[in-house]
Amino acid sequence: MELFGHPFSSYTWKAQIAFHEKAIDYDFRMLGPEHADNGRRLNQLWPVSKFPLVVDEGRVLFESSIIIEYLDHRYPDSPKMIPADFEAALDVRTFDRIFDNHVMGKMQEAVGDSLRPENERVPSILANAKIALETVYGWLDTQIKDRDWATASGFSMADCAAAPSLFYADWAHQISDDYPNLKAYRARLLARPSVKQCVEAARPYRSYFPLGAPDRD
Repeated sequence: MELFGHPFSSYTWKAQIAFHEKAIDYDFRMLGPEHADNGRRLNQLWPVSKFPLVVDEGRVLFESSIIIEYLDHRYPDSPKMIPADFEAALDVRTFDRIFDNHVMGKMQEAVGDSLRPENERVPSILANAKIALETVYGWLDTQIKDRDWATASGFSMADCAAAPSLFYADWAHQISDDYPNLKAYRARLLARPSVKQCVEAARPYRSYFPLGAPDRD
């Protein structure tokens, strides 16, 4: 199985965490200027050239949530990232979308604007992203109270999404002490071995983060 991605990519992390949790071996196809061949192959497999992307016995899969769902199907004896029970699965998928869209997505809006030349930046983008993150932080803090992980089902796809989302979002707009449950949850995520692997692999690329990477993580 091949996984195309980059160690600093949040969505690559999301897929990798599931691979690590399930102890599935894969060949990592690094993307970037020094790995042009992998980039060309990615473009041939998926002209949009978004990643992560997985190739398994000729089958091409993209979008991190779909990749994780496929791994559950492909390796039925490995830890499940999506519960079999419908209600539990719906809860996991709901939190997966919340972390992707309302945490990761808002963080990426802030980062995207910061990557523009200074004279082309739109101050309201960063300001609105921070307001949106503050809102979702407050909601999440109440939702995960008395839970170790995002849902009552234990570690799941929702946590695979939460780890990179909260890791980088906290850099763009730090989670304040007003949200102790969320801060503690982020700390638990970063202490989990599957996530720690991603954190360490990404460490050499922290200078890529345009808003500045803190030393605390």
